[in-house]
Amino acid sequence: MTVITNIEDLRVLAKKRVPRMFYDYADTGSWTESTYRANEADFQSIKLRQRVAINMEGRSTATKMIGIDVAMPVAIAPVGSVGMHHADGEILVARAAEKFGIPFTLSTMSICSIEDVAAHTKAPFWFQLYVMRDRDFSDRLIDRAKAAGCSALVLTLDLQILGQRHKDLKNGLSVPPKPTLANWINLATKPRWCLGMLGTKRRQFGNIVGHVKGVQDVSSLSEWTQQQFDPRLSWADVERIKKRWGGKLILKGIQDVEDAKLAADSGADALIVSNHGGRQLDGAESSIRALPRIVDAVGSRLEVHMDGGIRSGQDVLKAWALGARGTYIGRAFLYGLGAMGEAGVTKAFEIIHKELDLTMAFCGRTQIGQVDRSILLPGTYPVE
Repeated sequence: MTVITNIEDLRVLAKKRVPRMFYDYADTGSWTESTYRANEADFQSIKLRQRVAINMEGRSTATKMIGIDVAMPVAIAPVGSVGMHHADGEILVARAAEKFGIPFTLSTMSICSIEDVAAHTKAPFWFQLYVMRDRDFSDRLIDRAKAAGCSALVLTLDLQILGQRHKDLKNGLSVPPKPTLANWINLATKPRWCLGMLGTKRRQFGNIVGHVKGVQDVSSLSEWTQQQFDPRLSWADVERIKKRWGGKLILKGIQDVEDAKLAADSGADALIVSNHGGRQLDGAESSIRALPRIVDAVGSRLEVHMDGGIRSGQDVLKAWALGARGTYIGRAFLYGLGAMGEAGVTKAFEIIHKELDLTMAFCGRTQIGQVDRSILLPGTYPVE
């Protein structure tokens, strides 16, 4: 039996168990994937100051994100098609997050619907919104999230148009997989996945199918999604959405200081420094490099969070030290889900938490609130 000790172990196992098109969907970036690689690599160049002979007892990673108690400054990033990595995936991840004490964010493009996840969990979760040309549909999504008791709305700003992801194009990515010979051959090597999918009815985009006039099957769904992402999204739309939602609002996809200032002006509660996991503008800088200047510019006006490249608890600690008051994991939890279902997601959380806790102790801190840039070696981390 393989002993799982880090996120990489989960990734290797997930690659064996998840159909190629869905594994590649998660484990890919756009164009040359330079930003995707930089997100991870730039964390590695940041070095930590080891301290000794300091009392390490009584450690705690607990804090708050937008006023909500969290076991560690980590939330689940919104990821589309999670239910294609493992049957009923969004429900399993939401349950694991609830038990661990961290926020779960459901994507607009989820397989399990808002109502489905709410029916299988007790803790309020967050909902991520893509703005569609069909504004009435977008408004209904907001209303459905409110009715389900969602405690925050995460509005994604960096996907007005879709970045070119070569692996998705080559694999013919679709939900569910098209019945082609290549897909049948690949699925034949994934018996656990196939058995799980045979045991569930959740195989399409649950927030869309049956909720939009004329979208009842995969062909019309595909046509609709290609037409619906709205390139006209503006800050006026942000204001309108904020007013309709009326609750905690997080803006996702900020990489530029000017945009960060506009986000703060909009009255949002938090922003997420993010390049969409390197899946949109290839050649954009990594999230961790963009983080400090955005914190310096607007960190006193709203919470600054970040995602992109986090594969360990050390990455979480480095982001916190540079001013992020929350981080998000996407691929890390997906690897766990694909590898071992709900137990794998929990394992991913446990790995990240243990790495965060031990690294914090080695740096001479016992409370996450005590951590700042002084735990980092000068000259190894990005500054203004």
